[in-house]
Amino acid sequence: MLAADYPFLDVLGSMFFFFLFVIWIWMVVVIFSDIFRSEDLSGGSKALWSIFIIFLPFVGIFAYRIAR
Repeated sequence: MLAADYPFLDVLGSMFFFFLFVIWIWMVVVIFSDIFRSEDLSGGSKALWSIFIIFLPFVGIFAYRIAR
């Protein structure tokens, strides 16, 4: 009865958006680990990159990927 209320394409759409969300979280974790492992960045620049990624996630991550 539940399957009749939730069509197959809606299931695929939900899975797709969940997968995109998981990819986004994984990208944030990888970039934070790269920021804090980097020895050529000072503590202040690590803090600024972290704040930039926390408050403007899309712009911050793409800017970090381009800059580094």
